[in-house]
Amino acid sequence: MRYQTIALIGGTGFIGRQIAAELGRRRYRIRVLTRRRERNRHLLVIPTLEQVETDVHSSSALSAALAGCDAVVNLVGILKGRDHAGESFQDAHARLPSVVAEAARFNRIERLLHMSALAAAPDAPSEYLRSKAAGEEAAFASGLAVTSFRPSVVFGPEDSFVNLFASLLRMSPLVFPLACPDARFAPVYVGDVARAFADCLENDASIGERYELCGPRSYTLRELVEYIARVQGLKRIVVPLPDLLARLQARVAELVPGLPLSMDSYRSMQVPSVCTDDGLGRLGIRPSSLESVVPGYLGGRSARGRYVKLRSSAGRETFPGGSY
Repeated sequence: MRYQTIALIGGTGFIGRQIAAELGRRRYRIRVLTRRRERNRHLLVIPTLEQVETDVHSSSALSAALAGCDAVVNLVGILKGRDHAGESFQDAHARLPSVVAEAARFNRIERLLHMSALAAAPDAPSEYLRSKAAGEEAAFASGLAVTSFRPSVVFGPEDSFVNLFASLLRMSPLVFPLACPDARFAPVYVGDVARAFADCLENDASIGERYELCGPRSYTLRELVEYIARVQGLKRIVVPLPDLLARLQARVAELVPGLPLSMDSYRSMQVPSVCTDDGLGRLGIRPSSLESVVPGYLGGRSARGRYVKLRSSAGRETFPGGSY
């Protein structure tokens, strides 16, 4: 094994926990950098993992925390930008990769795996996507051996997409108003994303590559929400909001803690989050379908959900547009 100790920046989040578990299964030593170690004791079930408290936005602090590591994985990402230090899109996405690269070079670490975003581009309509593009370019300009990953929306147990809409649907009455119903996604399973990171760490051919990560099928947001309702056995009428009301909903949601919807995310959804490159296929990974996974963590909440879960476990998939 060429690398032994892997540093995870942003390793306490939904995707980071899965990558840590995958690396742990492969017997890597893992160092998760965090602001508050006591909040993440659940990570300690991975025997080869340690947590180190540090400020990742400080070059000197980060350099000290990376001492003895062989590779770095940067997973930092936020959905809502704030004015606080380290919590703006520019700080978290655009500037941090340069700080990470500087600290890596100080420790003579050559390998960097970087989390970007699907549809990230300098001329993208949202600050989220523009800042992700800037950070990705900074990573590749660092002189390190970089691989970047561009996933669509990521799903799995404890995700903040399927579970969020599941909660909103349970709280809603019969009618469910939906902004950006025609926004298109190709949801990718978190386990496949974790495997892609770990496989690339062990494959020098991935250096310099950018991998778009998508599931096997794309959906509109409306199809996804209707599917989530069906898995839970909920009868909901999804009502598409006209653009003016969608914008108003986004502006109101900006004020509500915990809701990812904002004017910036509204702008992000104007760009399809679907792959133009089969990144998982290039890595030899067969993507898991939404229908084979979601009933496993939503399906137990209703009789209909248990039925869908049984169909899924029997190898029969129920799709938003019907079943086969």
